Amino acid sequence: MGNTFGKLFTISTWGESHGGGIGVVIDGCPPGLELSEADIQFELDRRRPGQSDITTPRKETDTATIVSGVFEGKTLGTPIAITVPNGDQRPEAYSEMREKFRPSHADYTYTAKYGRRNHEGGGRSSARETIGRVAAGAIAKKLLAGAGVEICAYIEQIHDISLDAEWLAEEKFPSLEQVEATPVRCPDATVAEAMIARIKEVRAEGDSVGGVIRCRVRGLPAGLGEPVFDRLEADLAKAMLSLPATKGFEVGSGFGSILLKGSEHNDAFENRDGEVRTKTNRSGGVQGGISNGEELSFRIAFKPTATILQKQPTVDLEGKETELMGRGRHDPCVVPRAVPIVEAMAALVLADHWMRQKAQRESFNLA
Repeated sequence: MGNTFGKLFTISTWGESHGGGIGVVIDGCPPGLELSEADIQFELDRRRPGQSDITTPRKETDTATIVSGVFEGKTLGTPIAITVPNGDQRPEAYSEMREKFRPSHADYTYTAKYGRRNHEGGGRSSARETIGRVAAGAIAKKLLAGAGVEICAYIEQIHDISLDAEWLAEEKFPSLEQVEATPVRCPDATVAEAMIARIKEVRAEGDSVGGVIRCRVRGLPAGLGEPVFDRLEADLAKAMLSLPATKGFEVGSGFGSILLKGSEHNDAFENRDGEVRTKTNRSGGVQGGISNGEELSFRIAFKPTATILQKQPTVDLEGKETELMGRGRHDPCVVPRAVPIVEAMAALVLADHWMRQKAQRESFNLA
């Protein structure tokens, strides 16, 4: 039951890493939105494997096909189904994993839950499942863009290499061109070079590293969010922590807020051109679980890729201690390819909350 996300703008993804393909069904998309496979393909190309020499060498075109819900270039308001075939499959690379549990993977936990598992590339637990999320997110992003909402995610840190304090203090909102200028998707070219060098260094050692992605959203109106259990930041946290390899989420000042006093941390209100705004944005655009009209800002931490090309101790299905050498094609750092996935999940949350707010406040013309 955990394969569906959203309340009004909902998605259900399906497929395994080395099965016939990956897909998604989007329900609740309003009718009349101009939509083509090219809109979806642009985002999938940002996510696909084999796009640079710091990602997995698996070669997939990740070609999307819309099979329902769109007629004469516009959405019908009915469920939209999108499929993406798996092409470059090598399930034989995972034969040893049939009996042995890979350290820090979902092999053991899937077996504990279901009593069986697909050992080929991790099956459903593989990050390849996120193709469906990105395809659906492309539609959500287009909906939001029509309302003036802009979403930008980028890499802030890889291992111990990060954007410098001056860059972060300026709170720059980079363009898509700046983010996509390097394969590591860090908007500072100099820092990006150092990050790329670090990823190549650990890959040569058969190892891996993690990192941090910052996501920022501007153009959001005040009022999005459904307290108490569907707070905007709570749904964003669920969305981001549902992604493979995620280990942390923080909004606004996050864990750094513990170093400030209330007098230092509070965002004072002001009247700016006839609108209620805040002089600072340590809240990250959310207060009381509801957007306040300021820029939404949050960060996600990704662990090092679990599969490394080194021998590691493990146990087999019978509980016997053994060793396992990682095989297959894996990213030495998952973070660069996670950038468009983070944007997609943010768009899905925001589109859903936008529709919920419209239904609550505007459908019946209530004050």
